[in-house]
Amino acid sequence: MATTTAAIPEVTAQTKAQAPVTAPRSATERIMLIIAFIVMVIVALLMFVPFAFSLSTSLKTSPEAVRLTIGNMFWPAEPTLDAYRRAFNSNIGRWFFNSAVVALAWIVGRAIMDTMAGYAFARMEFPGRRVLFLLVLGTMMVPGIVTVIPKFILLRNLGLLDSYGALTIPFLADAFGIFLMKQFFESIPRDLEDAARMDGASRYQIFRQIVLPSAIPAVTALAIFSFQGSWNAFLEPLLFISGGSADLYTLPVGLANFRVQYNTNWPVLMAISVITTVPMAIVFIVFQRYFIASNVASGIKG
Repeated sequence: MATTTAAIPEVTAQTKAQAPVTAPRSATERIMLIIAFIVMVIVALLMFVPFAFSLSTSLKTSPEAVRLTIGNMFWPAEPTLDAYRRAFNSNIGRWFFNSAVVALAWIVGRAIMDTMAGYAFARMEFPGRRVLFLLVLGTMMVPGIVTVIPKFILLRNLGLLDSYGALTIPFLADAFGIFLMKQFFESIPRDLEDAARMDGASRYQIFRQIVLPSAIPAVTALAIFSFQGSWNAFLEPLLFISGGSADLYTLPVGLANFRVQYNTNWPVLMAISVITTVPMAIVFIVFQRYFIASNVASGIKG
């Protein structure tokens, strides 16, 4: 017991001696950190102010919303939920459902298509692989507005206008998602796949059991981008379902329709804006946590 007790201080002292000593920051470094922190706070406030103003306006009455002052800019004098009652009495429930269905289709479609295409470009050898990948990258250089009319003509010829197919099928694959997944797959060591191949695993088994679990961070990021893109999409859904029923509207299209009906009722418009924004913010925050955790957990030690 005495020997063991005596050895503990020796190990502790050795550990302390080996521990790296952080040099104190200079006055210039401390000043730069303070400036950087102040800049980040200012930028965060600038990003949050529009949402805070929308939330405040949605809790006001129409006369108070028109009489904007410094005192009631971010907090109403008499808060009321009347704007939200009028919003929920509309067809917003259907529009919310449509947006959720479209977002889910985008996420699932791109998670499957982009992941498989990215793996094929990163790991599989086939004729024309480089040329095809350059063509995929080339589509990223084309402004999205240029492809709207060709998409519209194709959907019209296929009889998909004014349907859920028009809101989902053209967006089930994405060039950026393919590029993102390819780059991530190339960062995974080939030794893992070679070892599985020596054990008799097929290409599909390697992809499903080894490569795909390691790609959770990239798939999570792809899901965030896909959800954000579908939730904010306005021009293409507006054109593709313009001749159909209002029951096909997504939230951005429905918000534009609300502005036509309530062009001077700012509380109702802001209430719809808040309802549209909150789900996207919640999903982004939740998935961002999983994205960071996946980055930490998926590190490969060698």
